[in-house]
Amino acid sequence: MKLRLTTSLAIALTALLVQQACAQEQVKLPAELKPFVLAGYEPFDLSSADLDRDGTVDYLLVLQKKGDQEEGSRPLLIITRGKDGALKQVKRNDQIVLCAQCGGVMGDPFQSLEVAPGQFTLSHSGGSAWRWASVVKFAYSRRDATWQLVRVEEDSFHTGDPEKTAKHEVFTPPKSFGKIDIADFEPGNFKGVGPK
Repeated sequence: MKLRLTTSLAIALTALLVQQACAQEQVKLPAELKPFVLAGYEPFDLSSADLDRDGTVDYLLVLQKKGDQEEGSRPLLIITRGKDGALKQVKRNDQIVLCAQCGGVMGDPFQSLEVAPGQFTLSHSGGSAWRWASVVKFAYSRRDATWQLVRVEEDSFHTGDPEKTAKHEVFTPPKSFGKIDIADFEPGNFKGVGPK
């Protein structure tokens, strides 16, 4: 008897293999960033850009627990370079990068961390029969000297009837939420939050 794979199962298996291959790659951390790695953690993702638009290169560092990566939070650290050339951790959020088991049967939900001068975007996806995806964007505010939530896109659909169940929502300030600092952002709990 031949085993037939459905298209969605084939895609799920391919995604799992890609994630496993990526998980085996070690993040190469510059020596100057090693002091920012928390005890009991290791680098999970690293990106660089001029995040505060001061003309110097800054870093977004995502950590994960050593050993059993299925458990625990993945802290995201914003590390900026001062005028003296020294690096300093200026922001931290332990919830924005979802845990490895938060994607359900689709596996690790983390898809990407994209950076550009003064901004960064995180993408996640997961689910089972109900599939979901989210894209969360933050931008630097010179007035408030911090990174604030500027856009959230959420998609969902049921694999049994994607055309009828597909839902796409976009949330932006000030209508959907007020000022939300990166340190205070909670996935799933941002609507109506923050001063307007």
